[in-house]
Amino acid sequence: MTTSTATAEQPETAGSAVGAGSQTLMRGLDLIEAVSHEVLTLSELATKLDLTKSTTHRLLSALVDRGYLAFTPRAGYRLGPKLLLLGTLAQAQADLVQVARPYLEDLSASTEDTVHLGILDGDAALYLDKVPGRRRITISSRVGDRQPLTSTGLGKALMLDHSPSYWKDRFATEQAASAFKVDPVLWFDRMQGYAACGRAFDLEENEDQVRCVSAPIRDAAGKIVGAISVSSAAQYMSDDRMTALTDEVRDTAAAISRELGHEPTPR
Repeated sequence: MTTSTATAEQPETAGSAVGAGSQTLMRGLDLIEAVSHEVLTLSELATKLDLTKSTTHRLLSALVDRGYLAFTPRAGYRLGPKLLLLGTLAQAQADLVQVARPYLEDLSASTEDTVHLGILDGDAALYLDKVPGRRRITISSRVGDRQPLTSTGLGKALMLDHSPSYWKDRFATEQAASAFKVDPVLWFDRMQGYAACGRAFDLEENEDQVRCVSAPIRDAAGKIVGAISVSSAAQYMSDDRMTALTDEVRDTAAAISRELGHEPTPR
């Protein structure tokens, strides 16, 4: 979406803090907000936003093509189906964080370690929440981070239901860009074991000297919609302790899943 040379609109100056691309984005958002209250025609929108009709039409066409707006002949422009989808996803994310938060706090208090909540975002793990532990260590993750799937416990838990071919494809792609190299046969064998027992480990594959235990969260349909993890320094995460934490992490994930309507089958 590029803007034409300004005519009746006010052009941006060379020293403007908002660039041309940002100005176009803001105008597009203004159009979306304008039709959120009522259906408006091209002329009405151009007048309302003080834009030329040609610029308004160009922006509207792009928004309609992407599904953010919809056009009804002889009526005008209204919100489109993409916004319905995004609204549903945003609500689901907000609900997940709200539902999970007390469980994350309890798990962090019980283990004294850092606890994360994340979801699958494309081909990455998106961290939605974090409760720091009590130990004097630093876990570098932040809410909003997007991390690899195949080297993080959270990421592995999120893709436990994916096909083995997806695992292999993601592993090959992410290993090509990773500084932490892992034997592919060993990694795949571990993934099969993780899937069988419903939890996953990070064995210092994503961050040096940091290990974690993770388990998936499921919705009413049994679909994985998120995951939690307990992370700590390797000195506090021996193999025996990670095994001992497995039930607690899985049970916490199962409790969150029940809040979302999931009825787990007995292990």
